[in-house]
Amino acid sequence: MTIGQKLAPFLQAKDIILLDGDLGAGKTTFTKGLALGLGIKRNVKSPTFTIIREYQEGRLPLYHMDVYRLEEGGGDELGLDEYFNGDGVSVVEWSQFVESELPEDYLRIAFHRQDETGEEQRKMTFLPKGKRFETIVKKLEAQLNDK
Repeated sequence: MTIGQKLAPFLQAKDIILLDGDLGAGKTTFTKGLALGLGIKRNVKSPTFTIIREYQEGRLPLYHMDVYRLEEGGGDELGLDEYFNGDGVSVVEWSQFVESELPEDYLRIAFHRQDETGEEQRKMTFLPKGKRFETIVKKLEAQLNDK
């Protein structure tokens, strides 16, 4: 959750964060941290059955999407463009199912479970696409390495 909180100050309207990883890998937990970092106090829940949850009360609106159920298509019918080009930050879980709807620039975060030690640990890999997100990742890494 902490990394999501630390990422939030770097974000602005129209930023898109893609979260990829298996069930239970930490995508929604990350989004909860991001929401806290944006000043959203309301409890963030997985949007699995509603597909999109909107949180308006922070520094920026947060649009949390779980598009897993769109495996057979249908992303174009959701009006994702309106969210992506809107006034908030869009977080998309299972983004591979709406790949054709994505803009050129975004930050993809891959979550990997590492349970070899008997403890549930997660590894996150940041894959920025576009100069803005490359800069954000460098700033975030510098901040995390200062600890």
